[in-house]
Parts: sequence; C-alpha cells; structure tokens
Amino acid sequence: MSNARRALVKSIEAMTTLGCFVMNAVALHHSPWGRVRDRLACALIVVGIILPATAFAQAVNMINGDVTQKVALSDLHDMSDTTFTLYDPYQGRDVEMQGVEFRTFLIEQFGEVPPALHFTAWDDYEVTLEGWDDPNWYLISSEDGDPLTIRTRGPVRLVERDYNNQGKGDRDVENLREFNDWIWMIRSIEAKW
Repeated sequence: MSNARRALVKSIEAMTTLGCFVMNAVALHHSPWGRVRDRLACALIVVGIILPATAFAQAVNMINGDVTQKVALSDLHDMSDTTFTLYDPYQGRDVEMQGVEFRTFLIEQFGEVPPALHFTAWDDYEVTLEGWDDPNWYLISSEDGDPLTIRTRGPVRLVERDYNNQGKGDRDVENLREFNDWIWMIRSIEAKW
C-alpha cells in the first residue's frame, strides 16, 4: 500500500468511530470477494431501477370488504374502449387518452357504484373520495397510444373527460389545485360502503 493510501486510511479511521469497518472495507475492495460484491451491488442497483417501472405494476387491486381481486393491466387495456383527446393541465398539452368509463368499471367490479372509494397509489398516497356515479370520469390506461407506466403516472389514472362542461363553471387549467381530484399511479381501489 502506498504512503498516500496509508495516510488516507488513517485519516478516515481517525474521523470515524467505525475505523475497523473502514479498514476492512478498503482491504475487502481489493480482494476477489470485494470485486464480486461490487458487481453484485451494481446489478442490484440496475434491477432496483428497472423493476419499479415494469414488474411491480402488473395489476390493480380491487378491494371489497375482505375480498381482494386483481384486475390485470392487460385486461384493463382490453376493456379500454374509449379514446379521446383533452388538455392535460399537468403536462400543459393536448393528450390522447384511452380508457374505460369509471362508473361502468365500478359496476362490473362491485355490482354497483359504492358511495365512497379509498385509493392507494404506488407512491403511498391515499385518499377517500365520494361521488363516483358520474359518467364523466375515466380510468385511463394508455396515453398517446402507449400504455401508462409508473414513470408516466400510471399504470392507471383517473381523469375527467369533460372538466369544463359540468355546470361548475370553467376550470382554470393554470391552477392545478382545481384538478386535485385527478388520481394517478393507482395501485388499489377499495369500496367503502
């Protein structure tokens, strides 16, 4: 070991209470096991970056009391029979969206529209909202012809198809607080009776 390395190791050892650990880490780094450990760590980092965008989001959990059903994203894409273009205030542009009318989807899943729904998102956001017996809400699974991913605020999201034609007055697309009821990255939907 060169004098410079020895000095560096000694200064690190003096700066930390875990000097023994630092010395072992420096020595381990140069051993064959250290190189294997480094390669394994790199592989785990790459897998950890790739998996959240692909493997995690394969289904949406529909919860009704003690019963949880998984709706596969492939099935949801097949159900998505409506395509429309709207101005997405979060992206600041017109977006072609494909999805299924949410009220119809709820009736297929629960037999009727529950009085309230509890949503859990992939980023652990949770909210309970009422008033879903409205044909204006759509469960979106594709945007501009591509399936939604977690990176694109998917795998599914809820949007209002015609947010300015509800007798509520025009919403200001520059004021994102007026769109707080849009929900994205949906992982589960629970009926609240």
